Amino acid sequence: MSVQTTFTLITGRSLDQGRALEKGKFTDDYLSSVAICEVNPEDLKLVRVKSGSNVKVKTAYGEVVVKVKESQAVSPGTIFIPMGPWANVLVDPNTYGSGMPTLKGVPATLEPTDEAVPTIAQLIQKFSSRAFEVKLGQKTVDPPPLEGVIKDVVCAFCGCVCDDIEVTIKGGVIESVKGACGLGLAKLLNYSRERVYSPMVRRSQSFVEVSFEEAVEEAADILVNAKYPLLYGWSSTSNEAVRLGVELAELVGGVIDDTSVTCHGPTTLALQETGVVTATLGQLKNRADLMVYWGCNPGHAHPRHTVRYSAMAKGRFVKGRRERRIVVVDVRETPTAKMADLFVKVQQGMDYELLTALRMAVKGYTIEVEEVAGVPRNMIFKLADMLTSAKFGVIFFGMGVTMTAGKGRNVEEAIRLVQELNDHTKFTILAMRGHYNVTGSGAVMTWLTGYPYAVDFSRGYPRYNPGVTSSTDILMRGDADAALIVASDPVSHFPMKAVENLSRIPVVVIDPRWSPTAAIANVFIPSAFVGIEVEGTVYRMDKVPIRAKKLLEPPPGVKSDVEILQALIDRVKARKLKGGG
Repeated sequence: MSVQTTFTLITGRSLDQGRALEKGKFTDDYLSSVAICEVNPEDLKLVRVKSGSNVKVKTAYGEVVVKVKESQAVSPGTIFIPMGPWANVLVDPNTYGSGMPTLKGVPATLEPTDEAVPTIAQLIQKFSSRAFEVKLGQKTVDPPPLEGVIKDVVCAFCGCVCDDIEVTIKGGVIESVKGACGLGLAKLLNYSRERVYSPMVRRSQSFVEVSFEEAVEEAADILVNAKYPLLYGWSSTSNEAVRLGVELAELVGGVIDDTSVTCHGPTTLALQETGVVTATLGQLKNRADLMVYWGCNPGHAHPRHTVRYSAMAKGRFVKGRRERRIVVVDVRETPTAKMADLFVKVQQGMDYELLTALRMAVKGYTIEVEEVAGVPRNMIFKLADMLTSAKFGVIFFGMGVTMTAGKGRNVEEAIRLVQELNDHTKFTILAMRGHYNVTGSGAVMTWLTGYPYAVDFSRGYPRYNPGVTSSTDILMRGDADAALIVASDPVSHFPMKAVENLSRIPVVVIDPRWSPTAAIANVFIPSAFVGIEVEGTVYRMDKVPIRAKKLLEPPPGVKSDVEILQALIDRVKARKLKGGG
């Protein structure tokens, strides 16, 4: 007999997911790492399924078949699905005026099924009428026979932007890597997978190879003829490329937006509302004797963060883990939580209430109830004592705060807590940024337009209204009539309603790899990897600029994002001068 039980769905990054996406999103590794549902053993008994079998997960927004996986880290009543196309069928697409879909805390049911887990192609074809085609190219020319060891390599994966990696090159390819985490290692060793080395244009539902000039011409046609184009991505390329993206957005009267809308866009809104007390990672490593990880799991999303910059790092004034206290606040006991001196399990969607209670405790107010957000009153006062007695403290917070109910209001409350803690001691707060240059893309847009993301040039000047001008909302409303996607894959990371509308409009993709977004595009232009095949400036999560190195020559004919965007700008200008748009 089929048993159906209601759970709370949360999504998020995992270490296996991060490694698998670098091997390629069309691989079996990615399918087995992302098309899964982690469930507590007690709940598996309720739904009468065994770990490794298939289950159908349903929400008010969709349903999908995934493979169930037993996990003690997931609390009873909660299920966890890694971020990706399968999870995005289920999440709440409403951004509630923030630009951020609700990716955590979604009511869901789970039931056993004999249906097969869909491949990524099968999944996307349910929501897209456009032919889904996977084009994986082969190099036609051997790489230059470069040899040697390159030190102080910058890792272009996450916001840590570690700059102490050692890479050995042999025969023109990366042979080995020292000092990188599992995610950085996966990127550096697998950068040549699932790539296409020639521009592609869709003709009669199929892709054909064209020259670079033809691809740029077709891309320019799409952007010039559009009334409201969306230019999205930017967080996985260089600041120099982002600068050109802003220029192009202004030229075509479109919206330029980065991946903040699915990670820390609410953080930006909170910072604008309240201001912020912050510091560099170097200062925190050297001085912080108390570190709080709230709604984040650096053990999986930023594996070297704790070792190099924070909890386990040896600082100048705080010598290491023995002189430092660690607190983790999360809805589940993550690998990061296992190393903490104090783990505080907060009820899903109740971060705001717990932060408010902490502010009350810090101010010496009475908390009359026995518990707040599932946390006993005595633990709240214990945590407040730890915060106020620290010599120098920091709260690192992640998407567990920004993706759930409250969104930016949660971050505002956390910032106010930190501001009030500075009446007692020195305290700072820092967002755990995901993409390696998402901080830089926001900084460049701010320099040039006054706004950090979701910048609308449709009236000839920059406007900013997340919830209206954010890419998620634009696509879910069906407002955009063309899209340029740079160094990103929204088909894999946006709610399916947005993906469905994206597949109905002309799409241009500039990316080093073939992706699910490329598979539904009209024009694909391959580009070189920043930090591997081309150098560029990027920003670490604490806004420290770092110059990513070039390690190898790009494949013959493959240009950098900067070269491609400049050629596109030149062509758009020429078209406009001729009255073509």
